[in-house]
This record gives sequence, C-alpha cells and structure tokens, in this order.
Amino acid sequence: MRPERAYIATMMKNMVIPLVAAATIAAPGAAQDTDGGFNLMEEGAKLFLRGLMEEMEPALDELQGLAEEMEPALRDFAQTMGPHLRDLARQVEDWTAYHPPEILPNGDIILRRKTDEERAIEPDPESEIEL
Repeated sequence: MRPERAYIATMMKNMVIPLVAAATIAAPGAAQDTDGGFNLMEEGAKLFLRGLMEEMEPALDELQGLAEEMEPALRDFAQTMGPHLRDLARQVEDWTAYHPPEILPNGDIILRRKTDEERAIEPDPESEIEL
C-alpha cells in the first residue's frame, strides 16, 4: 500500500470517534431544546462536523480516484477468476478442515487438510468465550 493510501485509511478510521462523539453530544441537546431554535451544543456539533467534512474532502476525492483507478483491474480479476473460485468453493465443503494456503518455492499453492487430531484441538467457534 502506498504511503498516501495508508494515510487516507488511517484518517478514515480516526474519523469514526469524533463523529460518534459529535452525534452523542448533539442528541441530548436536541432533546432539551423546547423553543424550536438551535441551542449552542447543536450549533457547535454542526460547526464541528462541517469543519471535519471540509478537512476530509481532499482525502475523499483521492479515495474516489483510487477506486476509479482500481475498478478495471478488479473487474478483470472477477471475470477471470470468478468461475474458478466458484468451482473451488463447491469442492471444499468445510474451510475449517484445512490449514491456510501455502505457497511453495516453485509457485504452487497447496491447501493441506487438517488431521483429526488437529481439528480436535481447535475450540468450537460457536462455544461461548468467558471474559
């Protein structure tokens, strides 16, 4: 991943907390407002979100450009590999019965089936986890 793409992804992830905080702040303010006008909390949240959107606009534009740049390659991948991946999915009934794929030095990719002992060691994914 190019550094600017990593930066955009990090920025997008870091936006979630301020957006949730602003929504949390604005909701009680809107509930307390009885005269029909905007109170200071709500106005502050709007200004904060407006500033955040202005700050994020260049990054979002770059993200859209990246998506448009990648679209032809993803379409080609889906058209080329889609039928083969469907066939593989039909042949492999239970993916948990296999180890992760391995790439051999000659470029071959293999899927090793887990032994009964290896499968017995793994915890049941539907069992509860005590915290």
